[in-house]
Amino acid sequence: MALVKLIEYADAGPEVRAVYDDIMKTRNVDWINNFWKAIANDPKTLKRTWESVKEVMTPGALDARTKELIYLAVSVTNNCEYCIVSHMAGARKAGATDAMLAELMAVVGMANETNRLVNGWRVEVDEKLQKAARGG
Repeated sequence: MALVKLIEYADAGPEVRAVYDDIMKTRNVDWINNFWKAIANDPKTLKRTWESVKEVMTPGALDARTKELIYLAVSVTNNCEYCIVSHMAGARKAGATDAMLAELMAVVGMANETNRLVNGWRVEVDEKLQKAARGG
């Protein structure tokens, strides 16, 4: 259960409805999910967050599926149930297969394990890796 009232379309003021309308148009859907309904309690946050999501998630150098898979991976790592479900749906809509999702979860698990090992042992970064990361 949300800790704030979810703002339904019918109860929303004009500023919130404008964002809801843009969400539905942009995503080609006929409903607003609970994340947006919750943050609509602060119309400025709703608008700012939607504008940022729209900008970042629009295909560019990375395609929509890749962006959804990255968002899903971060959501798994952050243990955000809502975001996992939302971006799993987004990844599937963008063409991610069961095999891709299984491989993604394996990579997420491995990255989290090795990150913790490196952090726990406080391993110093190699100079050659630093140079390669800079593109040199």
